[in-house]
Amino acid sequence: MGLFLNSRIPFDSYKATVSDKYFVDKTPLIAELIPALGMNQRFFCITRPRRFGKSVMANMVGAFFDRTADASGIFGKLKIASAEITEKLKKSSCGGYGEYLNHYDVIYIDFSVTPENCISYRTYIGRILSGLKKDLREKFPEQNINTEDSVWDILTVLYQKAGQRFIFVMDEWDAVFHMEFMTEEDKKAYLLFLKMLLKDRIYAELVYMTGVLPIAKYSDGSELNMFLEYNMATAERFSGYFGFSASEVDRLYAIYRQTEEKAEISRDDLCTWYDGYYTACGERIYNPRSIICALTDNQLRNYWTSSGTYDSVFGYIKDNVADVQDDLAIMFAKEAVPANIHEYAATSMRLETRDEIYSAMVVYGLLTYKDGFVSIPNRELMDSFASAMKKEKSLGYIYNLANISKEMLYATLSGNAAKMAEILKYAHDTESPIFSYNSEIELSAVVNLVYLAARDSYCVEREDKAGEGYVDFIFYPDNRKLDAFILELKVDSTPEEAIRQIKEKKYALRFMGKLGEKSKYTGRILAVGISYCKKTKEHFCKVEQLQV
Repeated sequence: MGLFLNSRIPFDSYKATVSDKYFVDKTPLIAELIPALGMNQRFFCITRPRRFGKSVMANMVGAFFDRTADASGIFGKLKIASAEITEKLKKSSCGGYGEYLNHYDVIYIDFSVTPENCISYRTYIGRILSGLKKDLREKFPEQNINTEDSVWDILTVLYQKAGQRFIFVMDEWDAVFHMEFMTEEDKKAYLLFLKMLLKDRIYAELVYMTGVLPIAKYSDGSELNMFLEYNMATAERFSGYFGFSASEVDRLYAIYRQTEEKAEISRDDLCTWYDGYYTACGERIYNPRSIICALTDNQLRNYWTSSGTYDSVFGYIKDNVADVQDDLAIMFAKEAVPANIHEYAATSMRLETRDEIYSAMVVYGLLTYKDGFVSIPNRELMDSFASAMKKEKSLGYIYNLANISKEMLYATLSGNAAKMAEILKYAHDTESPIFSYNSEIELSAVVNLVYLAARDSYCVEREDKAGEGYVDFIFYPDNRKLDAFILELKVDSTPEEAIRQIKEKKYALRFMGKLGEKSKYTGRILAVGISYCKKTKEHFCKVEQLQV
């Protein structure tokens, strides 16, 4: 057992994952890799946003193939051992999973790990090179390995003398690009290191690599063009192995309900907070880390972006606020905006164009992408965008409206319709195309901004199925003693008509609670109607307490 060669770390890490109460079995991924062993197309790079299970899958692959520890007690109980997967492997002219389990020497490298007090690329890569040479010398003492030789030459000699081959599992391949000490020359040297270690190397029986950013986009040459790259937005293969599907979350939630004495989370809560991402084949997926953390803690909060989220969001848009300003308002209203996504843009040091900005935000998981449109996926990210909107004066009218939103919330809860109309007039007088109110979408975008402060104490849902129809906005208070309210928008109509619709469609039934979920709110339930007249450019508001 070495630092990199035949390390126990993947086995022990995956064993702990499997033991978790909220474990999801993704072992069929291994059946996708087995047929590639020793073949030309044996180089895989799977890129996903952070917190989407990349390291868990890398540990799984390492634990399965590595000969260091007997993993039969783990994998023999999982899907890889099923008759269905066995039949699939046979169709690919492969044997059963047991013929591959713990049969290989595995080189496992986590590129996010650095030496102590590392301040240079030379020190960083030196740890990897010296560690690999030491591991190889200890594993093959009879070969009289010369540690002055390059790692790839040593590996080549081992293959020529003994037919020795290796599986490479490489996690967070792009982590080094984000380290402060890296220069442009260092990045080229790192790409050359990967090329010399892997490209056209017969000793590499399989290479499985993960990261956030795409590989080849770092280079205009062909250094690493042997890799097959699979991202979340455009590549369908491997889609089901990263993130949690709705059915997987259903199963985890059932475990939660059975084992948690005082369950505080509803199934709808998980959807609101952590759903909203899409695979290339159009399947909705949940952020896996956030789901597990929420169920484990019995608490809904921001897990995926637990630190630096405001900086993360604003860091991408700060160089071109003008081009994305109106889009942010629209997306904050839970609408999607068109975008031309190019993954390579995520590697730019300075993101200038609108499409470059959105490309980077999709790659890093701050936006989701589907059918040519980007949007904010869920409340977890909505909260981060809201923080940026309230703090950054450079966002102009968005910042201004966000910072009068407390007044709008207070006016609504106190039934001050005149003040509400005054604030909406102020918003409308701001110069922006979205304030033309050619449709209810633009009006919805503005309403989202002027109620932004409500998100500190409310879960705000748009177009929620309620009663006998779909309501524009429902404000669910986090504290059940607070007033809840339903907001309906009308263009060229009246607020009275909006409130009539709220009553007739029985939207208030949404607050009655579902079996096994949260009980009815104890505060008031208010009906809020807002209308806008295109001809007179006036806003009209009305607030009325509902009897339920």
